Order: sequence, then C-alpha cells, then structure tokens
Amino acid sequence: MKALRFPQAWLDELRERSDIVQVVSRYVHLTQKGGRYWGLCPFHGEKTASFSVNPQRQMYYCFGCHAGGSAISFVMEMEHLDFKDAVKLLAEQAHMALPEMTGEREDAAGRSEKERLLEANKQCARFFHSQLWKQENAHVLAYLYERGLDDSIIRVFGLGSTPPRSDGATLAMRELGFTDEELVQAGISVRRDGRVYDMFRQRAIFPIIDAHGRVLGFGGRALGDAKPKYLNTGDTPVFNKRLGVFAANLLRKQRGLKRVILVEGYMDVIALTQAGVPGVCATLGTALTIEQARMLKRYAPEIWVSYDGDAAGQRAILRALDIFDEEGVKARVLDFPGGMDPDEYIRAYGAQAMDTLTPMDATSYRMKQEAQAHDLSTQEGRTAYAIACARYLAKVKEPVELDNYVNQLMISTGFTRDVLLAQIGRTELISREQRATYRYAARPLEEKADGVDTETDAAERQLLLLLAERRIEPGTVTAQDFITPRHRALAEKLIAGMTPGAILDEIEDEQERARTAALLQKDSGAGEDELLRMAGDCLRILHKKRIEAQIASLQEALAQQKGEDRRRTLLKIQELTKERQTAGRKE
Repeated sequence: MKALRFPQAWLDELRERSDIVQVVSRYVHLTQKGGRYWGLCPFHGEKTASFSVNPQRQMYYCFGCHAGGSAISFVMEMEHLDFKDAVKLLAEQAHMALPEMTGEREDAAGRSEKERLLEANKQCARFFHSQLWKQENAHVLAYLYERGLDDSIIRVFGLGSTPPRSDGATLAMRELGFTDEELVQAGISVRRDGRVYDMFRQRAIFPIIDAHGRVLGFGGRALGDAKPKYLNTGDTPVFNKRLGVFAANLLRKQRGLKRVILVEGYMDVIALTQAGVPGVCATLGTALTIEQARMLKRYAPEIWVSYDGDAAGQRAILRALDIFDEEGVKARVLDFPGGMDPDEYIRAYGAQAMDTLTPMDATSYRMKQEAQAHDLSTQEGRTAYAIACARYLAKVKEPVELDNYVNQLMISTGFTRDVLLAQIGRTELISREQRATYRYAARPLEEKADGVDTETDAAERQLLLLLAERRIEPGTVTAQDFITPRHRALAEKLIAGMTPGAILDEIEDEQERARTAALLQKDSGAGEDELLRMAGDCLRILHKKRIEAQIASLQEALAQQKGEDRRRTLLKIQELTKERQTAGRKE
C-alpha cells in the first residue's frame, strides 16, 4: 500500500475532503455513540457491532478482526482496488483533479492512445458477441451448448464467435473508424506480408474484462483445425496477461467472499459460475504470477487452487502454492476426484456435488504429491519421503498443526517422533512440547510490547494517544523522548502533522498495520485538566528509563575498567543514580 506516487500534500487534502464517516456509510449502517460511529464489520460476520469509525483521527478499527485504516484503505478493501485506483475513486467522488504522479508521467497523447485501444476492444467484443447468434456461426453456439452453457451465462460473460471471413473483424472495426495501426496495436488484427487480417479466426471468443469493466483483450478457443487450441491476445499497451485474471469484473462485484477459487481454464470459470459457485477466476494462459497472487489477495482471505487433474496441472498447483506462500496468502487445493477438471466434474455430477468437496491445506497436498513420487513399500522410499516432507514441515509455525503432520508422517514412514522433529529442525519440541505450545499461543495485537518493559511501553503508548488526539501543545513531546524505535517513528509522523489514517496508509505489512491501528484507535482517557499532568508523568517515566539504561551500560563497562577510567565511571554512576531518584518524583 504505497502512497509515494502521489504528492503527499495532495493526498492529505484528499483525506480531509473524503470524510471517513461518509465514505464508510456508503457500505455500512453507522450509529453515533459519543465521539465515534459504530456498525457491523463488513470484513467478517458478526451480530454485535464491533466496527468503529473515528472521524477525528480519520480512521476505522474493528475490535473483532483487527482491521484498521483510513478512507483509502477502506475503499481498497470494499472495492478490491489497489491504492492508486482507490485514490482515483475517492478523488472522483470528492471532485478533485488528479495530480501528476511521481514516476508515472503520461502525456495526453499516450492516454488518448490507450483510450482508443480500449474502445476498439469494447466494440470488437460487441461485434464478436453479435456474430455468435448468426446462422453462419451456428456451429460455435452449438459447441457452447454442448459444453452445458445456457444463453444467460453466455451473455454474462459476453461470449462470441469469429466471423466466417478471415478479415471480418478487421473490416467491421475499420467501418467504425479505427485504423489498421490501432487494430494491430490492440491485438485485434495482425499484419503479415503487407496484408492486415484478423488475429482470431475459426474460434469461440472469450472477452478478457478487468475489474473496472474494460475489455483488455480476448481468448479464443479453436474450432476445427486451427492451432493452437487456445489463443490469447499478446501483450499490448492496455493488456499484460501477467497482471490480471479472467472474470475479474465478476470478482469485484461479489462482497464478503470467504475464498476465491482459482481454476485453469475459461470454461471452468464459466461452468462453476453458472452452477452458482461464487468467486471463481482463472489465469490468462500463463502460470500464476506474483502480480496475480497480490491481486487475488485483495478479494478474499484465502485461495483455493483447482487446476486440471493431469500431471501438468498438478505441477502448476505446486508452483502456485509456492507463490502464495511467498506473498503470505493462505492457499488450499480443491482436488477433483478421478483427475477431472472442474468443468468435467460439474457436468458429470451436477452443481450440488461441489458442496461435498473439502479443500486440502497446502502442506497436506504437498505431502500427498511426495507420497506419490516415492515407493513407500521400501525403506529407501520411506526415508526419501520423510526427508522431502520435513522441508515442508519446517515452515509450519503452529505446534498444534505440526503435531498433526508429524503423526501422519510417523504412520507413513515408521520413524519416531523425535527423529522426525530433529529432521524438521524443531528439536526444542522434543523435550518441551507443552511449554512451546503456550509460548506460541496468540496474544491480542495491542498487548505485544516490542521486547521493552511494560512501564516504558505503557508510557509511550499514552503519549502517542495524546499526540493522535492533538490535545497537547507542540513542543511538549518530541520524538527523541521515545525509547522504542517503532514508537519513536510513529511519534515523528504524528508530530509532523500526519493523521492516524494517513500513517496506516503507508504501512504495507498487514499485521503491522493491524497492530498500529489497534494502538492508535484507543482514547487517552485524559480530561482537559489532566493533559499536562499525564504527559509529564509519562515523560518522567521515560527519562528515568533512559537513565537506568545508561547506568546499566556503565556497570557493564565497569567490569573491564581499571584505575582512572574506573573511578570516572563510578562517579558517573553515582551522578546518574541521584538523577534517577529525582526523575521519579512529580514536581
């Protein structure tokens, strides 16, 4: 979530003009209680309102799921947009002109060219769709019917057909005023041997539409002898197959998805959607990319990967799981029986059969694939299998989950628990399993104290809240008063005038953003007559802690000193000890 591409002053103005209460109210019914507004959290199911909006700090926070952020991040989550597009949407609603963004200059001519190509794609998609219903293309419509599609789903996806003539689409687009150069740039036409003709011929057409409803390109499924079987628009000024997914426009419209199902082919997406399965999409003729994984992460908390049942599909699943791991996305595998692909399964067993399938977690799937790659009837095969699985299990953090996998591996291989834990590299669990279970137990985000003592942590947090509330005079507190680096960095931003919402926008890591939101959403609880006393108490505590740290450092050095150096250090310790006694007293 990077805000650096827009001028900071312009972003600050956008946040001021995009009142967060109004923004959130478009999606959530809010009720005012005191200085905050409350409603049911749109990010997780709940019956009692735990979602709060603080207009003073221009931020929201959910006490149930710990989601927190600004108006910009709220729109990102609700509309499944990246930072830039969320900013554009808010700017449009606030009637603010977009500034020139750092590192992304594009002149009017460049923008106009892209708009022309997008318009050409839209008109061509309409042309292909109209061709589908003509008698000369009845064989294409018959193919779609044979695959189990009805007219309604055909229209939802805007499916189409190429015309009988090899330059039919080119001629139709020329009549609408598009030049040959534009058609070639858009990937609608190709130029060879001095002749311009259609890129797609003898094919059923699948328009590729982005989350904003723009037609970026096309996929074509061959009918007859045309090769290859599937053909996609190549990279163009408006389309890069690594960056999007098929059916992104439908994903954006679906609220509250618990998971996204990622399949391999266009027909799989359409068949599952027709069967009433929400949140289905496919990659665009390529293996999953990091960019696609990041995009899908915005739509749901986890992804179910469901590729074809052949060997190539299973290898692609393993690669996809690695990418999701790298991006911190929870992924499962929806494995269809008998090596079927999703489209085949739906046609064979019906839509209701989807409810009987249970996705497999990523680690279990990897272990299953390894079991198929080794001969477990031999000691050599069991040994190799155990070693391979240990590499996966080394990444499992939760001891309870690890225990389940180790139990499975013990049964499959015959090795003891201690041997397997040693191979995994978790020897601390061999003799201290119970302690480790408690050590890993989760604590509320706001209770983690960055390794400092609780008195220091509490004093710094209280000062940060006073700064967030902007209720103490400038200069009363400085960033250097803070001992903890994380708190010092937050103080610098608050003292510089940034709102809590703006600070949250700059934090890319989700856990850190939730942790910071949990801290900044609180109230200081100070009355007007208590502000200076409260700030003074906190500053005295921190001053005392810094003195204690100096004394500890000098005492450590003392052990290595002799003579005059030792005498000077002892005098400094005595001096600091007196200062510490004074620092703890209230004036």
